[in-house]
Amino acid sequence: MSKLGVNVRAKVIETLLAIQQGQSLSGLLDPLLNSLSGDDKGFAHALLLTTLRQWHATSRLLDSLADNPIEELAVRTTIQVGFTQLLYLQVADHAAIHETVEAVKQLDLARASGLVNAILRKVAKNTHKFRKKCDKNHSLPNWLAQRLKTDWREQYSSLTLGLRQAAPMFLRVNLLESDATTYLAELNEADIKAEVLTLCTGIKPTANCSDTAQSEGLTVRQEVIHLQESVAVSRLPYFAEGMVSVQDAHAQLAAPIIHSLINHKVTSQEDNQPRSLRLLDACAAPGGKLAHWLELLDLALSDNTINSDKFHVKQAKLPVNQVSLTAIDNESARITRIFENLERLQLPRAMSKRDLDLDIVCADATQWQVKQAEQAGFDAIVLDAPCTATGVIRRHPDITLLRNEADVAQTVTLQAQILDNLWGPLNTGGYLLYITCSILKAENVEQMQAFLSRHNDAMVVPFAGEDCNWGIEQAIGRQCLPVYQDEDHKGGDGFYYALLQKSA
Repeated sequence: MSKLGVNVRAKVIETLLAIQQGQSLSGLLDPLLNSLSGDDKGFAHALLLTTLRQWHATSRLLDSLADNPIEELAVRTTIQVGFTQLLYLQVADHAAIHETVEAVKQLDLARASGLVNAILRKVAKNTHKFRKKCDKNHSLPNWLAQRLKTDWREQYSSLTLGLRQAAPMFLRVNLLESDATTYLAELNEADIKAEVLTLCTGIKPTANCSDTAQSEGLTVRQEVIHLQESVAVSRLPYFAEGMVSVQDAHAQLAAPIIHSLINHKVTSQEDNQPRSLRLLDACAAPGGKLAHWLELLDLALSDNTINSDKFHVKQAKLPVNQVSLTAIDNESARITRIFENLERLQLPRAMSKRDLDLDIVCADATQWQVKQAEQAGFDAIVLDAPCTATGVIRRHPDITLLRNEADVAQTVTLQAQILDNLWGPLNTGGYLLYITCSILKAENVEQMQAFLSRHNDAMVVPFAGEDCNWGIEQAIGRQCLPVYQDEDHKGGDGFYYALLQKSA
């Protein structure tokens, strides 16, 4: 019991019950932490997320220990919270058991206190044995585990193990304000241990494409800062001033890929005459990739030659007289998040100095149409498609409780509808970068294969295998898995990337 008389375990249990009733962790976490003070915040955060990450394993353990099936949700949840303390958080036996039993009483479940006490004491007698039992298999719903085994048989063990861990923390430096090497020194000064990693991708020439950018090929690099330990954003130097953003390593590939293609295409055209560019960021919220793209565009439109140490592509000012970027998302609350993120990065002020227009629209991407008055289509589209988010389970462990197998088929249908709708306004020769944070092939490579079968004007632009130090090459695109690979690749989230170009 905390000094203020609030049983932290009871509050965590109430939050877990709300999640099991369909509420999202993202909407519940802040209210939980705001109701607590001091060390209780950190303990509640660790207890909640660890319980979710080990949820299905501790649920199976509970079933094996109970003499009779325990059906009551609140009782099951309470016992699993006790298991987490004993097996994963190394809370002292007497404290874990006593406080969890007290939580039962606070939740008006005093009649179950004897059962909770008995099961937790049984586990406390041999925590090593029961921890080993929990860790023996996956901690996923069986339907998801089976899909992963089918899709990723060779990587299955490391994948299911990785999904039970906390995700690493990565930063992206705002190149309008600084660069990775300089910001690393700021982190060292703040006693935050970090390192700079470089993600590299090649884009292969396409034999059937006359596009100069494609015929020459491209190499794109993105410098990513990896923190050895996660920290509160309030500790990050100049975070409030917009010098840096928290963004997964693999998510940081999107903007450089599409921007480099557009930049190379425009600067390689023989007439070198100024022209207009129209770009689309679909399903843009909360705006991390959009902000990254705007930063690169702002640099490319500046009067000075871009510093190759910052952007890794030697180029002069883009020969364009206007860039129009439209961003759409279908939820007003998420649109608000976009504006908040852009304001923190001071991007509206920077854009006002350039020929760079941004239009943020609340719209359904399955039905949204370009205004009839606008004759020109888009030169490039980034589609960060809605998905089951199975690639970010480490960051959002409630996903394993909220998703079910039927969601996959519904999501695949939604993705196809968005793809078909957005393909129309893409100009001939234009690019569509398809992205998901899923690790299920049905939403990724199989979705792309189905799309190609419907659109004979869609051509795959492959990522060059020998130049790529991220992801696994697929029949179309590349798949990142949320696993630790080696010292040079610290294990970003699960992302899928596929690049298409529209032919005549």
